[in-house]
Amino acid sequence: MNTTSREHLLGVAGVLIAAVLWGTTGTAATFAPEVSAVAIGAVAMGLGGLLQALVAAPRIRKARASLRARWPWLLSGAVAVAIYPLAFYASMRLAGVTIGTVVSIGSAPLLSALIESRLEGLKLGARWKIGATLGLVGMGLLCLAETGAHTGVGSTTQVLQGVAMGLVAGLTYAFYSWSARYLMQGGIPTRAAMGATFGLGGLLLMPVLLLTGAPLLASTNNAAVGLYMALVPMFLGYIGFGYGLARVPASTATTITLFEPVVAALLAVVIVGERLPPLGWGGIVLVIACLVCLTAPVRWRRAGLDKQTATAG
Repeated sequence: MNTTSREHLLGVAGVLIAAVLWGTTGTAATFAPEVSAVAIGAVAMGLGGLLQALVAAPRIRKARASLRARWPWLLSGAVAVAIYPLAFYASMRLAGVTIGTVVSIGSAPLLSALIESRLEGLKLGARWKIGATLGLVGMGLLCLAETGAHTGVGSTTQVLQGVAMGLVAGLTYAFYSWSARYLMQGGIPTRAAMGATFGLGGLLLMPVLLLTGAPLLASTNNAAVGLYMALVPMFLGYIGFGYGLARVPASTATTITLFEPVVAALLAVVIVGERLPPLGWGGIVLVIACLVCLTAPVRWRRAGLDKQTATAG
């Protein structure tokens, strides 16, 4: 195996570990039902982001000149980090956990590809398109299975609002992934880029946490859930995600995180006691097929070079 292939596989592994950790958040939140979804999002991404900045502080100081030179991308990425958890958890509250997760995570690969195509002129290869299609179809089957098995999600208007918030979450997730990778490609170390982006995003979430986070201190159980969300899925998870982003394209990384709803569904079955219909298991199989498809290096070509080749021919 050559170095490029090995780095790609290590990047895939880093993002996959992050997706597994993120998939535990829904189950963890069930242990603190009196804490609002917004507060859960604020404490998870807010404290997790500040921890990343704290750990990466020496690297951020060394890279401060480069970060300052790219401040528009740093700031816009941080704003996306702050908006994402609020939109994500609002989507789950309005449309239900499964639909909210599926729309938020499932839309991110397509939106990420659109961002890269628009801002970088990059064209996705056939393997990525096949993998993304398998993953999105799998997510659709999971969504149908869950909504078919459970009722009382809410009114049609609430579901549509939840879907809209899920698309906002998917867009902000795709954008902060792209902006962090853009900083890395500009020579900024991975830990510095991720620490600065998520640290600034965490600061922006602090007012939200102060306004909504009182129930987190109401009991030891609630506090433990909040700390788990901040330390494990967000802090450790985003370390793995940043490691992967430095080695694979942002659109590939966001596609691999389609595994997150699969983990969430499996934990709901094993721990929470929910039942997953056969249609849902079929969706899981398709998502696994998506991941297998994406483990091989993805070929990327600049659209401009394709046009030049066609002209020369």
